[in-house]
Amino acid sequence: MSRRILVTSALPYANGPIHLGHMVEYIQTDIWVRYQRSCGHEVHYVCADDAHGTAIMLRAEQQGISPEALIAAVAAEHQRDFADFLVAFDHYHSTHSEENRHYSALIYERLKAAGHIRTRPVQQLFDPEKGLFLADRFIKGQCPKCHADDQYGDSCERCGATYAATELKNARSTISGATPVLRESEHYFFELPHFADMLATWTRQGALQSEVANKLGEWFASGLAAWDISRDAPYFGFEIPGAKGKYFYVWLDAPIGYMASFQALCTQQGIDFDDWWRADSSSELYHFIGKDIVYFHALFWPAMLEGAGFRKPSGVFAHGFLTVDGTKMSKSRGTFIKARTYLEHLPAEPLRYYFAGKLNAGIEDIDLNLEDFVARVNADLVGKVVNIASRCAGFINRSFAHTLATVAHPLLDAAVAAGDSIGQAYEKREYARAVREIMALADQANQYIDEHKPWALAKTNAQDERIAEICSIGIELFRQLMTYLAPILPQMATQVITFLRIGDLHWESRRRLLGRHVIADFQALMQRIEMKQVEAITEASRETLSPTPVVVAASRDEAILPTIGIDEFLAIDLRIARIVSASRVEGADKLLCLQLDLGDAGMRQVFAGVRQAYADPDALVGRLTLMVANLQPRKMKFGVSEGMVLAAGPGGEELYLLSPDSGARPGMRAR
Repeated sequence: MSRRILVTSALPYANGPIHLGHMVEYIQTDIWVRYQRSCGHEVHYVCADDAHGTAIMLRAEQQGISPEALIAAVAAEHQRDFADFLVAFDHYHSTHSEENRHYSALIYERLKAAGHIRTRPVQQLFDPEKGLFLADRFIKGQCPKCHADDQYGDSCERCGATYAATELKNARSTISGATPVLRESEHYFFELPHFADMLATWTRQGALQSEVANKLGEWFASGLAAWDISRDAPYFGFEIPGAKGKYFYVWLDAPIGYMASFQALCTQQGIDFDDWWRADSSSELYHFIGKDIVYFHALFWPAMLEGAGFRKPSGVFAHGFLTVDGTKMSKSRGTFIKARTYLEHLPAEPLRYYFAGKLNAGIEDIDLNLEDFVARVNADLVGKVVNIASRCAGFINRSFAHTLATVAHPLLDAAVAAGDSIGQAYEKREYARAVREIMALADQANQYIDEHKPWALAKTNAQDERIAEICSIGIELFRQLMTYLAPILPQMATQVITFLRIGDLHWESRRRLLGRHVIADFQALMQRIEMKQVEAITEASRETLSPTPVVVAASRDEAILPTIGIDEFLAIDLRIARIVSASRVEGADKLLCLQLDLGDAGMRQVFAGVRQAYADPDALVGRLTLMVANLQPRKMKFGVSEGMVLAAGPGGEELYLLSPDSGARPGMRAR
């Protein structure tokens, strides 16, 4: 029976580029959408840029452009990256749109009329120089628990403690550097507790993964709280109807962006919006999201929809994060590979396949192991799948006038039957299982060809009918494989349709064998990946990752650098550190790995470019030196460098670590 399905991916924030961590989600969604379409269902896939918030307003200001100009430029980049990764949205929109303004106001007014909106005064930290209230991410200071410096306003990266921004010691605004002050403002709240019973039931009715539902159960146990949905001017977003100077918080109108994007598609194609979004709609609605935004999609969003009289999601599918070679990606630390950087060196489909081979229906993180990526793509796609077509097509084209023989074989029956299990795996988002089953079929097909050796028969008689039979079975099996791989490899599937001279690779078409059928000349479908291509990607990305391993004081023959203000200087946290160990770094001629003791502040690892000056690293052990302690950690290919040490000299063998006078202790601040 044909289904009507509306699918969304989480909205990327219009404040930066798409990276490979993002692409996990969009590739996962696109594969599922393509599978559903292959089965003949009516599917609409929409998305949009999340274009509101203080961060966008501030970035636009820094660039000297309007927020509208900024989000337009970012939207163009996002859509280009998605298109080149073969992610086929039916419509891509923006939350800064009239459709989104309409539905945000409509949902708010309905919630307000039903008594689900309340106002009350709140106290927040305010930047007196910038003239705006500060979100936690725009406040830094000293952790109230472990006293680590340079920690954000909600949690400490050093000890893991969580706290209110008002608890920070020596707090400062990261926007202006000013000391925040506490001010009161009237805020608007959505009364989430009004929907506690509904949510407790809905979250256990199959719309969520079990691990997500269990996590939400912990939040129910501690009690749901009202949700602050307003922000004060200045703010880039939609002003709340009837509340001058108050704006919808970005997370209020972001999920409504799904509705807005679909409304834009409905306007273009004459689709009945209400038929898909009314509370009793028979259509299906699925959201693919990262596990970090479950709270918004599985609590606030369904409650808003329920309170405003719209349908709730049929499913919210969360996925884990992406690591690269076992290291967690982080935009703030620069340890990510941009989508565009990857695409400048490799086509999209190898990565689509690799991600598919790792993805399942759970929320576990997946790892992009770069060596395994090269090996698996070459072995599976080039060595197994494409190899079948390239081996068999030559014989068919040269000796049998491009014409396949009508064949039957138990392998073909098994391949057709396997589509049921593979289809179930796609439906359940168990892509890794689908890939394993597809590759098992590929192994069987290659084994059959190897056992029957058409090349050996051709040495005696190139037109032996047994060759036509063997190679026709091979081509038929290849078509089955490509039918199953088409949701993952859509571009290659299009090439195969041309090669086999068929109309499509729809799911049910696998049940009809080609029979006596004329095919085209075989053209290369995929090239092997070379490790040097992957190394080029990491090298290009490393431009933003490589830290300067040592702060070098100017030598006497160097000009003094331009002056800086006292505030800039005071932002540098110089500390005394004791060198606990020093060792050479394999593969790095200039680096030593230093383990530094900062007293109560704990241990730090620093990669310093002083190896040529200290031929015997052990001579440094026990020595006191100076380090920049509040430098943001940076990922190098050797590990994480958590600061910088200070040295003087022209470099090379003439480089000298700075040391304090005797009596200094690890952790002391240099003044």
